[in-house]
Amino acid sequence: MEFKDYYATLGVERNATQDEIKRAYRKLARKYHPDVSKETDAEARFKEVAEAYEALNDPEKRAAYDDVGQRYRRGQEFHPPPGWDSGFEFSDRDAGPGEGMDFSDFFESLFGRHASGARPHGATHPPGRDRHAKVLIDLEDAYRGARRTISMRMPEVDAQGQVTLQDRQLDVNIPKGVREGQHLRLAGQGGPGHAGGPAGDLYLEITFRPHPHFRADGRDVYVDLSIAPWEAALGATVAAPTPDGGVQLTIPPGSSSGRKLRLKGKGLPSNPPGDMYAVLAIKTPPADTPAAKEAYAALARTFPDFNPRSALKA
Repeated sequence: MEFKDYYATLGVERNATQDEIKRAYRKLARKYHPDVSKETDAEARFKEVAEAYEALNDPEKRAAYDDVGQRYRRGQEFHPPPGWDSGFEFSDRDAGPGEGMDFSDFFESLFGRHASGARPHGATHPPGRDRHAKVLIDLEDAYRGARRTISMRMPEVDAQGQVTLQDRQLDVNIPKGVREGQHLRLAGQGGPGHAGGPAGDLYLEITFRPHPHFRADGRDVYVDLSIAPWEAALGATVAAPTPDGGVQLTIPPGSSSGRKLRLKGKGLPSNPPGDMYAVLAIKTPPADTPAAKEAYAALARTFPDFNPRSALKA
């Protein structure tokens, strides 16, 4: 996936004002609108222009784009840094020119699919807009539940039209059993209400920090478990870690690398709870001493007909 330079797409400088961005979009939208343009690539160019405007016309999205864009150039291979957008608040917005469009993978990797909720009309005291943010938590917090202080960043436009990032901290209860992708609603923590109306809500999308040992898939959790060749061949009982503490795991005789052993109910707490899977990986000791080399030679003499590549034969 390539990094997209939305400023270059609209033909404006990175310090362009919102009015300059709007004028550039209108000019290009007229030029490439599929209903009137004679350009052969009009439809594709129109989509690129609309996507760039969707990102840069929204001060919140623009601030997030500028934040990550400091480290990339146009056409450079782009992989969003893990958790780069954690705590970045986005507000629901009224429908814009990109409403209903299929945005590029690059756009979705930055901003996801945040709802575009219009403010209710006709209300005497309209509520504030809801806001959305991703938050990183530890997998262990989902096992036990926790109360954490989370730092949030909210882009705001000052009187000069410049976007600044305002920091705030929130104490958040992480419920036991929460899964990646779920949303936690914090009532009244969204945008301020209008004319005395109630504040909007803040929705936190849960994301797990990369863990050195475990990975979650829905309610299930996986761990790669290294075992010795003799443990795989003869069977053994070994210590295996889980996010909720260690357990004793029985390795059946004749196990091979890649075999999954299920620990029922040891996944994320739920009703019913998820399972945990230990994925076996056979590790061989080094042949770094004369005795070790002789042991391997004896093994080869014991199994003269063993061919681990027999499945590759025609």
